[in-house]
Amino acid sequence: MKNILVFAGSNSKVSINKQLAIYAGSLIEEAKLTVLDLNDFNLPIYGIDLENEEGIPKAAEVFLEHIKSTDGVILSLAEHNGAYTTVFKNLLDWLSRIDNKLWQNKPMLLMATSPGGRGGQSVLEIAKDRFPRHDANVVATFSLPSFNDNFSEKGIKDETLNKTLTQAINIFKESL
Repeated sequence: MKNILVFAGSNSKVSINKQLAIYAGSLIEEAKLTVLDLNDFNLPIYGIDLENEEGIPKAAEVFLEHIKSTDGVILSLAEHNGAYTTVFKNLLDWLSRIDNKLWQNKPMLLMATSPGGRGGQSVLEIAKDRFPRHDANVVATFSLPSFNDNFSEKGIKDETLNKTLTQAINIFKESL
């Protein structure tokens, strides 16, 4: 049984990206999902002076251990002003100080969603360009536009979008 790390690049308690990530993970049969919430990893805003004075926070080390111990990563990024959320960028900054190859070449299904029609495509493009520099193995991507119109407790309503996600999940599963 494969262990899959699932999380959203958001600290919203009702994160639509977390909902999408968990849903995508639930579609993978015979997998153990480890769902993380960034609210459980309280990290101070990264700064070199803080790192030099206090070192790396334990929460960053714990998060990196989750990445190292998994077989694959499902990550759905929230988009704020066309880029990463502050909480996710801060996590990335701390993790890269521990190990610049923080993604450990683990297969990754990289996703984004938003209430708007672009579905987080700006942050998705940033991550697709940046993550490989940190040893990400992004094997598939998926963007869900207009989350509130296209998603329910039962999953993705639009058949074309659902088929696209299924294809991305199949690619991801094959890479595990």
